Amino acid sequence: MSPTGGVLTAVPATLPRAADEAVRGLSRVRDTALLALTGSDGQPPVTIPRDPAQKAARRELAKRMYHENDPGLFQRALNAVLDWVDRLLSAAASATPGGALGLVVVVLAVLAVLGALWWRLGAPRRQPVSAATLFDDRPRSAAEHRAAAEAHAAQGHWNQALQERMRAVVRALEERALLDVRPGRTADEAAADAGRALPAHTDRLRTAAREFDDVTYGGRRATQASYERIADLDRDLERAKPILAGSVNSSSSTDSTTHNSRQGAAE
Repeated sequence: MSPTGGVLTAVPATLPRAADEAVRGLSRVRDTALLALTGSDGQPPVTIPRDPAQKAARRELAKRMYHENDPGLFQRALNAVLDWVDRLLSAAASATPGGALGLVVVVLAVLAVLGALWWRLGAPRRQPVSAATLFDDRPRSAAEHRAAAEAHAAQGHWNQALQERMRAVVRALEERALLDVRPGRTADEAAADAGRALPAHTDRLRTAAREFDDVTYGGRRATQASYERIADLDRDLERAKPILAGSVNSSSSTDSTTHNSRQGAAE
């Protein structure tokens, strides 16, 4: 190595490439400044002000070859986030009695409270904004829904099994003309309408509709027992005899006639 004016003109081979190029660039800027100061062809030396010299150095160091090993955009963003988190934790630790240990105690206390609430209240359940429809866009028969329910039950997928069995219940009532085919029907509406034709099963229909809603929209998990309840309801409804509106009116008329006859005989 040979020093010239106090600045090394050669650098060790062990320096990184970027540092080597930066030194070479600064050397060129220095040489240009020295040439301007000493003059050439017998001309008097020229003094370069500080600001232009700084600008020339910045232009030289702004070249891409000096920044090939700079961290990328993602790394810079990650470093900024980590620095922000570090400052935030440091500020929280300084504001908490006991410093970092006090902050740890506070965090553990908050986690304990949240765990107790989760254990006491259970997982939060999403409440539907409005009741969704019972069936999808592709119509299927009651037998198809039952087959799908049994397939899910065989695999232990009780949520899907319960949903398909409830759809089988409603579709079977539609096939028997006990319910009119209505697009967009909900489970609650189907249970209420079916209860008028099958009053003996009203409570079970409402319970099945509620379990369907809880599983489908409330975030609850079905069990084998809840599936079996709806499967039993499906089988019982197949054998149930409906009470038609005409039969109700005829029975009411007969009872009224009998009552009037008795009243006339009494008079």
